Parts: sequence; C-alpha cells; structure tokens
Amino acid sequence: MRPRSFLSIAAIFAACLAATALATSTPESGWQAYTRGDYAQALAAYEAAARRGDRLAQFNMAMMLLRGEGRAADIDGAIGWLTRSADAGMAQAQYQMGMLAENGVGMPRSLTEATAWWQKAAEQGHIQAQVELATQYFLGRGAPKDWKLAAKWYEAAAAGGDVGAQYIIGSFYEHGDGVAPDLKRAHHWYLLAAQQGDVGAAAQAKDVARRLAESGAAR
Repeated sequence: MRPRSFLSIAAIFAACLAATALATSTPESGWQAYTRGDYAQALAAYEAAARRGDRLAQFNMAMMLLRGEGRAADIDGAIGWLTRSADAGMAQAQYQMGMLAENGVGMPRSLTEATAWWQKAAEQGHIQAQVELATQYFLGRGAPKDWKLAAKWYEAAAAGGDVGAQYIIGSFYEHGDGVAPDLKRAHHWYLLAAQQGDVGAAAQAKDVARRLAESGAAR
C-alpha cells in the first residue's frame, strides 16, 4: 500500500482550489464573463443566479469568493454558498466541503464531517470523493477502519479511471485486503494502471502475470 502524503493545510487548500474548475452549465453570461477575465461581471451574474437557487451558480460563486476573484476573498461567504450548493446535492460542492472540513479551512477541523460530505459526493460518482472516502475507511480517519468499504470505494474510483485507485485495488485483490484474493482481478487493475503510465503497476502486473502462468490460472 502506498502511504498517503500529507501536505500543509495551506498547500492542500491551494491545490484544491487550483484543481477545481468552475462549472460551465451555469448562466451563460457569467461563464462568458469569466472566460474573458471579467471576474466582477462573472461574480455578479453568478450571484444573481445563486440567489435564485441555482446550485451551479452557488458553487461557482463560492469558488470565486474562495479565490478572491471579482472581489476580496471571503471564506465565510464562500462557505455559505458552498453549503447551499452541497445541500442542494451538487457533488462538486460536497467534495469541496469535505476538503475544507478535513483541513479546517473556515470551519473547525472535522474528519468525521469530511467523511460525511465525501460519502454524499462519492455516491453520486465523484471520483476524487470516492478516493478520499476509501482512504478514510482504510486509515480509520473520521470513520471506522473498514477495509471492505475501503475496497468498495477504491474499486469505484478505479472503475472511473483513477490510476492511484487502480493500483491500490490491484494490491487489495493481490493480497486479499478487504476482498477475497483474486490474482486475475489484481492483474486487471494493475494492467489498467500501467496503461496510464504507472511504472510500479507495470512491475506488479508483470509479476502477477508470471504467478498466474506458473499456477496455470492465466488465460
């Protein structure tokens, strides 16, 4: 199992924001203004839609406020809009709420609350949330340690194309962690991760393939 790397809160928060694009299906005027760099106009358009209950606009409004785009950064205001979007069922907002709760940005740090938000987003197919949720169960952080649930969510993320999850669930199947040992499935996931450029997965796929051939189980 590869250890999870823990960065500083500031670094994680910055990476989280940098990796999160605004949703593009919010009011067209807001998106057009944003893409041409008119953040003040974009923020005004998103705010108008957000106040009408548009959860995508609420999310975009929150992300712009977190980044300080269009006006000075406003963490409290951002969290207010992000919470409304998350409560309305938007997976991206739920994932971000989990990140903020995990790192105590604008709110008390709570691994349990982070898990709860990631659970909601994971159930909607949000791949990053599935990885985070799986890791919570794997480590017993903000959730009971449960390798079966960890395996469930790593495999869901792996099926969605996450290369790290593909490697991890391959390891789970190889060693029988949270799942019944299954070298064929282990090889399948290692191979998919290898095809995405994971050198370690390529080595594992080769080793598992050799063991399958030696046992006569390879197809």
